[in-house]
Parts: sequence; structure tokens; C-alpha cells
Amino acid sequence: MNKILLFNPKSAEGKYRIPNSILSIAASVEGKYEWVIVDGNRDPEPLKTMEAYLNTGEFKYLGFTVMPGPQLKQSIPFAKAIKEKHPHTFMIWGGYFPSTQPKVILDSGYVDFIINGPGDHAFPQLIDALEHNTPFEFIKNIIYKAGTGIVKTAKEDLFEQDPLPPLPYDKLNDIYHIKKYLGKTFLGERTLAYHSSIGCPFTCSFCAVVPIFEARWKAKSAQNVYKDIKYIKDKWGADAIEFHDNNFFVSEKRTVEFAKLIKPEKMSWWGMARIDTMDKFKDESLELISEAGCRIIFFGAESGNNLILEQLDKGGTQTGDQIIRFAERLKKFDIIPEYSFVLGTPAPTPEQVEAQIDFEIDFIKKVKHVNPRTEIVLYTYSPVPTEGSTLFKQVQAAGFKYPQILEDWVSPAWENFDLRKNPLTPWLTPEMIDKIRDFETVLNGVYPTVTDIRLSMLKRKAIQIVAGVRYKANLYKYPYEIKLLQKIWRYRQPEIQGF
Repeated sequence: MNKILLFNPKSAEGKYRIPNSILSIAASVEGKYEWVIVDGNRDPEPLKTMEAYLNTGEFKYLGFTVMPGPQLKQSIPFAKAIKEKHPHTFMIWGGYFPSTQPKVILDSGYVDFIINGPGDHAFPQLIDALEHNTPFEFIKNIIYKAGTGIVKTAKEDLFEQDPLPPLPYDKLNDIYHIKKYLGKTFLGERTLAYHSSIGCPFTCSFCAVVPIFEARWKAKSAQNVYKDIKYIKDKWGADAIEFHDNNFFVSEKRTVEFAKLIKPEKMSWWGMARIDTMDKFKDESLELISEAGCRIIFFGAESGNNLILEQLDKGGTQTGDQIIRFAERLKKFDIIPEYSFVLGTPAPTPEQVEAQIDFEIDFIKKVKHVNPRTEIVLYTYSPVPTEGSTLFKQVQAAGFKYPQILEDWVSPAWENFDLRKNPLTPWLTPEMIDKIRDFETVLNGVYPTVTDIRLSMLKRKAIQIVAGVRYKANLYKYPYEIKLLQKIWRYRQPEIQGF
């Protein structure tokens, strides 16, 4: 009874991506312990499947990867049901949500341990300790309950990525055919999700990555990234890549080396970057990246207001002027910039909060003016528990609180909070939230996202005509006619549904 059941909770409707996070945990115990993966995105009845495994009496350990938002819908009730029926199993959670909300999770009584950050070393070490009844208190990157208190062990330094064992793609394919993980997207017919690095070297106080990686970044070599992708391309037909790294483009040298390797494969790809980092890239590097198939890059613009960038602890050298200038610069390289903005940050008075929102709306229109192809993704600021940050202290002082009972996180309001659509923050009035959402509706009408491959040219033209009058006249309130068309045509929002 020492087998391991690894669970990837459902994260989206009809969108299948290789579960890289849970697959890396499988790789860490491969050859030492037997494991299986249950994928809530692929299995129509995942709880029933897990129960069937557990009823054999052979599985002692359960590992859940848990992101905030949709994954909680399965994670919380499933973990509770399993623990009630199989109390002698060990329930271990990893991912952003447990790392940032450990107390409410461990107080629930049905989660035994949390992996606090990368689990490639911590998870197998914890299983060894539990299996042989040896101390686990000195294992790094774990959180557990001791009496009425919560114990956080020391954080492990980020380790080099190349020496890690390869992901067991072939064994995953024995459970769920990998071809079904290669979805049709804006990028290609068979899009591969891949992680080439972990962490980010910046400390933005609104980002969930910061409390976990603490401004650290480690990456696989360009050669090893290419080797993995080439293997999946040749074996299962992948023709495009989504790099799910928090920051793929940290190193110009690594990026250029990868671009040279992947260029002959004629694959389209997408990744995330910082504007001030890539603005330092040479023109010849950006040209090569484009020629190598990079079609769109996600950038955290966050705000055109330099004071808000400072409030968000954006770090680096990014400014409002640079955001606009870089969007214009990318035009000549045929790379689409995808800019995200965070609206609704706290301010001393409601008037200042609203003025900040109005400023961002005007600034976004300036970005679209210099480069109409710029994709705009709007988020409403949702607090992240970054200990010691000035912004989080402001948030707490304003009266913001997280749920104190784990089951409350499953409510629709808190799911929308995690998707950064309903902030539940005391400084934002319903009218302010409506202003943000209404502008977003009009903006998406005038500039429908290029990533919505289901929206025909005729539909695009129709919705652009309807929304164009409002956009030019700055009339955003009550855009019911646009919302109706978006609902009928099932308009796709990349910030919620990806590609």
C-alpha cells in the first residue's frame, strides 16, 4: 500500500493541455513508487475513477495540484469525500493556491501536507519519510499542521532544471492519449503546452508567483527545450507551442538560441515576457524570434500610470511611455503584443480610484491607436498575500479579508475573484466595476481578439460596426447590444479561456 494517486482538477471546459505540473511530480517518483494520474479535464467522472483506485487498498498517497479558481470546484469536495472514506491516506496539495493560503487548507482537516513551491525534491522526500516513518521536519518546501499551529519549513534554493528527470510522456499516453492534449488554437491545429522554466526574477506585489519563487528564476537550456518539443512533434504531431513559463524571455541569449533551433520545425509559438526586458533585445533578435514562429507574446503592462506601476512594485524600468513605444516597435516584426492591464488598485479616496480607472481607459485607447493589433486583456486588481509588501498592507488596512473556511472558496463570487473578474475589494463600488466591464465589452467589440478562431470575418465586422460608434464617442455604459452578440456568438475571452 504505497502507490501514489496524482490528481489534476478540471480547469476549463473542453480545453485539454498536458498537465505539466502533476507530470513533473510523477517524474520525481518514477522508478521508485508506482503512480497513476487522474485528469479532471479528461475523465468524465474523476472522483469515481479515484475511488476505484483507492478501493484496491494499494494507494496510500494522494497528490493534488491546485490553482485558484476553477480547480477548486473539484479539489475541495473531492478531497473532503476521499478523506472521509479513506482516513488513513495522506493528502498532499501543491500549487499556487495552497502555497498562498496554507492555514485555511490545513484547518479544513482533510489536507495533511502542502508542498510550498517546486515539489521535484520535496514530494519524493516527503513520501520517503512517511513510508519509512522518519522525521520530515527538515524537508524543505513543505507546510503542515503541528498541534494548533502551522509549520513552514525553509524554502529550498531553486535548482537547475536540466538535471531533473524527463517528464514521462509515454506513460501518460498509456493513461490518456497525448494527441487529445494537443488542442486546436489560434497558433495551430495541435498546440502543445510546455514549461521551460520556473519562477521570475521580479517582485510584483500583485503576482501570485512572488511569494513562491521569491524573485528567482531557473530555466532549462534551449537545447533541452528543443529536444522535448521535437520529440512530441515527431511522435504525436504537435505543430504549435504555448510556453506556460511565468517569464519565458528572461534571457535574450537563451531565447535566440531556442529560436535558431526551432525555426526549421516551422512551429508557431506564444510565451510571456516583460516589456522592459524585451525592449532591450536587439532588433536582429526580435527579427529572428519572429521568423522562428513566435506570433504573439503576453506582456504584463499593468498600468500606464508610473505611480501605479510603483505601487504595484513592478520593478525594472517599465514606464507608461515605454509601454506605448514598445507596442509600436513590435509592428515591424509582425509579433502581436498581448498587453494585460490591472484596473481598480486601492487609493485614498473613491474619487482617486475612479480617476485611475478613467486614466487607464484613455491610456489603453492610446496603445490601440499606435498598434491596433495589440491584444488587450483587462483584469480587476485582486489582492495576493505577498507578506511585507506595502500594497498588501494597504489592502488589509482597507478591510479586505480572505475566506476563513475552505469550502467558502468554492462560491461563485470567490471563483470570479480568482479569475480577476469580481474583486470583492472594499474600495471598488459596483459602479466602478461596471465601468471596467462595460469598457471591456466595447473594446472587445471594436477589436475582437485574434485568438478567437471560431469568430468568422462576417461576425467580426458586424460586432465592430455596432461597437465602433460607442468607442469613438466614449459611450461605454449599458452595452447590451454588444453583450448580446458576444453571448450568441460565444465570444472567447483569452484571460479566462486561454486560446
